Amino acid sequence: MPVISCGGMRYQFKWQDVKPKEVPRANQENLAACIHRALELGINHIETARGYGTSEMQLGEVLPKLPRDKIIVQTKVSPRASTRDFLKTFETSMKYLKLDHVDMFSLHGINNRELLDWSLRKNGCLAAARRLQKEGRVRFVGFSTHATTDVILDAVNSGEFDYLNVHWYFVNDLNWLAVLAAHRRDMGVFIISPNDKGGKLYEPPKKLVDLCAPLSPMQFNDLYCLARPEVHTLSCGVMRPSDFDEHVAALKFYDRIPETIDPIERRLRAEMERVLGADWCARWFEGLPNFGEVPGQINVSEILRLWTYAKSLDLVAWGKMRYNLLGQADHWFPGINAAKVRETDLTGALRHSPFAGRIPEILEESHRLFFEKPVQRLSAT
Repeated sequence: MPVISCGGMRYQFKWQDVKPKEVPRANQENLAACIHRALELGINHIETARGYGTSEMQLGEVLPKLPRDKIIVQTKVSPRASTRDFLKTFETSMKYLKLDHVDMFSLHGINNRELLDWSLRKNGCLAAARRLQKEGRVRFVGFSTHATTDVILDAVNSGEFDYLNVHWYFVNDLNWLAVLAAHRRDMGVFIISPNDKGGKLYEPPKKLVDLCAPLSPMQFNDLYCLARPEVHTLSCGVMRPSDFDEHVAALKFYDRIPETIDPIERRLRAEMERVLGADWCARWFEGLPNFGEVPGQINVSEILRLWTYAKSLDLVAWGKMRYNLLGQADHWFPGINAAKVRETDLTGALRHSPFAGRIPEILEESHRLFFEKPVQRLSAT
């Protein structure tokens, strides 16, 4: 695996299937140019999913023309209650990709316990994926996840997967226990969306730019992740061939990551402590319940995470992007925003937090800071 991956959810034409003739020539040419640029750079892992609309179909016009042993192709299919439906969807993926096998096949979005059960139960989706593996149609089987850490840990500790795609980066350290558990099992660890969900770093605020100099915020985040031997690959979902350039430029520091990023990380954390206090920065996440354990399903831990980095590092645009998805994205980004926090009794839910007395006020402030209007996931638009 290369340390940078070519993610397939930004350059496609649409988030829904269309007839091939409806794809504009310029869009298809751009997608092909992205793939060829990736390969020129040594980025030979090409990742897509059935849920990425026309991505698989458009890649099917490019990938079969490439030397098959030189590319690592990954697609993903969401778990289903019916393995028959799951396998039928896999066949659609393969039809679009025009390949006889994929190197990596993910159960896409094991985001809650129901989806975990559909995956792991006897004759469930994982068993179906392993049959595909025995047939030579997939080489390695993993999963992607947007779940809470407890669900991710249960999936990892099942011992049934070869790798996982997971969110972990500078502004989200909460899944580190899952990364460590995967490392203990010699699983591949693929970081999802470090550029977008990792801070909207393609449009960074000036404060963050200044604190990360001489690196860009995106380059700092790349190296911050790759500094950990437990992390193998970072997804780079490109819209144009030049989108790889900033990431590749960061790799000139690959052999001296600690001395490159340590001064930057110290500046960032010092600024966070100056704004929020050292105690908050060290302990804000302690004792917080999962959203399902909170009255009204307010996603307290997620909102506090957004507030912590937005308040201290000016990541307000990123906070708005994420906050306005709450309540709109089903299990991909679960829980509700803090609009009704004033009429909600959080005393019991926050009883284990060292900041229980402050949190309701912070949740109110977060709603004022972030809320604009409900926003749907890209795949629903």
